[in-house]
Amino acid sequence: MGEIPQDLKFDGEKSELIIGDSTTIREFCTLNRGTKESGKSEIGNHCLLMAYVHIAHDCVIGDHSILANGVQLGGHVEIGKYVTIGGMTPVHQFCKIGDFSFIGGGFRIVQDVPPFILAMGDPLKFSGLNSVGLRRNNFAPEVRKQIKQAYHFIYQSEMNRSQAVSQIKSEFNAIPEINQIIEFINNSDRGLV
Repeated sequence: MGEIPQDLKFDGEKSELIIGDSTTIREFCTLNRGTKESGKSEIGNHCLLMAYVHIAHDCVIGDHSILANGVQLGGHVEIGKYVTIGGMTPVHQFCKIGDFSFIGGGFRIVQDVPPFILAMGDPLKFSGLNSVGLRRNNFAPEVRKQIKQAYHFIYQSEMNRSQAVSQIKSEFNAIPEINQIIEFINNSDRGLV
């Protein structure tokens, strides 16, 4: 834990690895500290990192997230809170994974995964809502319904991404979860799965 980053640009600068309270780190994990880009790698509270997980430099992992055996994060990956990533999953550098998403095991993550969804397949794609995760975390039925309708516009309509976002803005109340989806899309650098 806290070893120097596996990054050729690292020049011995001061950096750190921050691990939150009640986080479990199992055997043979490698957790690198940050580089001058952010100065740190950070893992939130109440996370579970199963065996052989690798966290590269400048990564951020939100509270209550679970990385199953053999998950490998490239540098600068951002993972939200209450995210579950199945075993043996590589995550490309600079990818973002939204809150309450669930990624099936053994699939490559090379684009951003929006909040509240299931993502599976090769290539990785939207596979519906993370309904189980949302129910377990007490999301109201009406909120779950609005999230589902928003993703219908994004992934299952004939609209392009900007048209879908405009439609979502005009049709839905500005609940925090809908705003979070729109903000995630607007801040995506690698494109969405």
